[in-house]
Amino acid sequence: MVYSHQDDGAEPSASCAPAAALDTLKRYFGYSSFRPGQERMVSAILSGCDALGVMPTGAGKSICYQVPALMLPGLTLVVSPLVSLMADQVRALKAAGARPSYLNSTLTPAQQNTVLKRASEGWYQIMYVAPERLADPRFAEFARTARLALIAVDEAHCVSQWGQDFRPSYLKIPDFVAKLPHRPVVSAFTATATAEVQADIVQRLELIDPVKIVTGFDRPNLYFEVRRPTQKLPLLTQLVEDRAGRSGIIYCATRANVEKVCDHLRQRGIPATRYHAGLSEAERRQNQDDFQFDRAPVMVATNAFGMGIDKSNVSYVFHFNMPKSLEAYYQEAGRAGRDGEAAECILLFAQGDVATAEFFIHQSGDNNEALTPAELEEI
Repeated sequence: MVYSHQDDGAEPSASCAPAAALDTLKRYFGYSSFRPGQERMVSAILSGCDALGVMPTGAGKSICYQVPALMLPGLTLVVSPLVSLMADQVRALKAAGARPSYLNSTLTPAQQNTVLKRASEGWYQIMYVAPERLADPRFAEFARTARLALIAVDEAHCVSQWGQDFRPSYLKIPDFVAKLPHRPVVSAFTATATAEVQADIVQRLELIDPVKIVTGFDRPNLYFEVRRPTQKLPLLTQLVEDRAGRSGIIYCATRANVEKVCDHLRQRGIPATRYHAGLSEAERRQNQDDFQFDRAPVMVATNAFGMGIDKSNVSYVFHFNMPKSLEAYYQEAGRAGRDGEAAECILLFAQGDVATAEFFIHQSGDNNEALTPAELEEI
């Protein structure tokens, strides 16, 4: 495949998206202009071109497929691995007056039947599904009879063996598209991707001569700092107390550290909550909602938390442990300052973090959630 366009992050002097796109942007999202990269992506999709967008967290990737979805005749499918993103974005779109839906394992069979029935009747403009859903024969049959205008693949780096969070089910997306009676526009989005990962995305998703938009990765409102304290907990506590009333995320490498840090902050009277794969789905959902709606402004979590969380007022992201890679750090730290306001990203480093990161690399890539509780205790 050949990339047909490259964006340096600067918008053209004249609008390349139709006036109707700006009207849609303002009507549903309240913005009077697009951010860098968004306008060209929207214009490419509306003109019928496949597209690849590499835009950092906070740059507004979702706008690039949501605006076309609200304009195109037919249904837009958004393929996402993130149940939390589905719920958050559907809630926000409904509040804006759009007609969205999602179809995932959190719905009962009866609820899934209702969603598919309504979708068949043309109720929805946009539907969020997990990649595994595409292999369901019933859903595949629905898709063949539905009027699909656009398929947007979010977190597209998951298709690449070289990308963070490789997810094999993404490899089946082209088979799903090939079985449709009419091929819709296919677009792919990710926050960070090396040139190798970008090429892999284009090849594995079988994008046809895609418009490629790569915006700059600089986030001038973010302040980055590394500290090397003798003891991490006292410093972390002081940092959080100094920012009382502000929303923040504290990332830990292990579930054991999440529990330790969260308990310590709570004992100091700090309204913190927690998130990791060892909790029940109900508790994760409740804790996420408490954070989302500022009932618990401090979230202590493993890397299982964050992707797709649409919370604009996160004013700091602290790392209690060193992430496995610079890419992972940038993606996690980038969840701060999505409202454009000044935000802080502080990493608390200790030499022992290197051994922990190496352990995860040798075990299962960068996802410590695959480890057993016993293994986590060992590190």
